[in-house]
Amino acid sequence: MKKNPLKELGALGQSIWLDYIRRDLISSGELRRFIEDDGLRGMTSNPSIFEKAIVDSHDYNADIRDMALKGESATSIYEALTQRDVQSAADEFQPVYEATDGKDGYVSLEVNPHLAHDTRGTMQEARRLWEALKRPNVFIKVPATVEGLPAVQQLISEGININVTLLFGLPRYRQVAEAYIGGIAARAAQGEAVKGVASVASFFLSRIDVLIDPLLEKLFARGAGEAELAKEVHGRVAVSSAKVAYQTYKEIFGSGRFRNLADKGARVQRLLWASTGTKNPQYSDLKYVESLIGPDTVNTAPVQTVDAYRDHGEPKARLEEDVEEARWVLERLPELGIDIDHMTKQLEEEGVEKFDKPFDTLMDTLKRRCSTALQERADP
Repeated sequence: MKKNPLKELGALGQSIWLDYIRRDLISSGELRRFIEDDGLRGMTSNPSIFEKAIVDSHDYNADIRDMALKGESATSIYEALTQRDVQSAADEFQPVYEATDGKDGYVSLEVNPHLAHDTRGTMQEARRLWEALKRPNVFIKVPATVEGLPAVQQLISEGININVTLLFGLPRYRQVAEAYIGGIAARAAQGEAVKGVASVASFFLSRIDVLIDPLLEKLFARGAGEAELAKEVHGRVAVSSAKVAYQTYKEIFGSGRFRNLADKGARVQRLLWASTGTKNPQYSDLKYVESLIGPDTVNTAPVQTVDAYRDHGEPKARLEEDVEEARWVLERLPELGIDIDHMTKQLEEEGVEKFDKPFDTLMDTLKRRCSTALQERADP
């Protein structure tokens, strides 16, 4: 019998998580099959995923109607639905959490995306969600904005598990890791246990190439002097960024400062490869999986990418291959007129907007369904 490539990832130190959540995935037993048959070790969600799940499914209609007739607001209904799904999924992953001593088995829920630039609001919402979920194996997702960084540090110091999301650039990644370590150090200084606190840094990949590739292609078309160089780096910026980020991870979490915290039970903040579904049909459907397999990492992939990897994945530890070439790719970008730090800042701003819009769409949908339910009661 052919081995399942997904299960082989675990032997190479990488955890495969699912970037998707929907009630029928859990209630049908399909999630449990993913866990048992494919070695799935966690799950992530975001406002866009929930918008698709709730708007495109009838599974939530009865609950929405019942809560609307009780006078609940659209916001309250959204929170009830999303928290219930996350709790149910976390319960499915509880055996994984226990078997891995808290390394895996997590499900993520994001703070309101409109709080991305509000430090205080982010902290208040994260605390409220953490208390409402009442599960040790959940992450609260906080964006890696400038305003999100102090929130990450403070929340970690309070013992709240954080998935730092919407991370695109290498300088910001270093700040994210330092915020995590700062939170752990503060917690240890308070005499609080650090062993049970977990965090991942979610580095978004495919969107980097989606933004930068067209700029490089314009250089091809012009036949400019940089055309050959542009062709050499085309389609390589995202993976190169990830490979260099992993070297930064090793440097930071191999430092004496962190080793002192590790002696007290602190966990590393693993890098999580996000946005790993291939958006350019000219690229391999496994481009953002195959290249980035390595120890102490996570890859959260959409269902179609998980299915593709099961079908034709070729597991091998490649994350530390061609690291110098990856550095070379990034170093060439200024010669091509591309400011990668400016580009990743743009991606961060667009990423916040891409979560704001589906969140607002879902709120509007819930409001309409509430109005319909109330109207139907008034006009039986």
